[in-house]
Amino acid sequence: MASNRHLGRIVALQTLYEYELRLQVGDIDANIDSILDRNFKRYEEAIADREFVERLIRGVLERQTELDETLAPMAPEWPLDQISRIDRSVLRLGLYELLYLQDTVPVKVAINEAVELAKAFGSDNSSKFVNGVLGTAFRTLVEGESNDGSTTTG
Repeated sequence: MASNRHLGRIVALQTLYEYELRLQVGDIDANIDSILDRNFKRYEEAIADREFVERLIRGVLERQTELDETLAPMAPEWPLDQISRIDRSVLRLGLYELLYLQDTVPVKVAINEAVELAKAFGSDNSSKFVNGVLGTAFRTLVEGESNDGSTTTG
């Protein structure tokens, strides 16, 4: 059985995906709280930490512009609007965890969980793409490596 937090990430991904889709098609009734409530209800017996799920969703939504601007140079051949909606949602979730939840989620776990979500919900190449982009994000943003491979000092 999947871990409590893994299921939480699935709920967060489904919620973010649906919310973005509904906004893009002009659904004026799209409400993140009602979408989360419906999606969470399926797993509420298995997920004890709703706060973690809400923190992921709210964090991604609050920082979506910043996350997208950070992701854009990580995959210059693939503008964000050309990346599938599910891959974009997985990348946002993974990057949010990588940058803002290091106090509770180890970096390797954040990347691995995003890769697993991409395997489960994305296309055949999604997991490799997500792994590459988040690996680059880790090296450049967390470890402080420059584009030429050298490490910056602080």
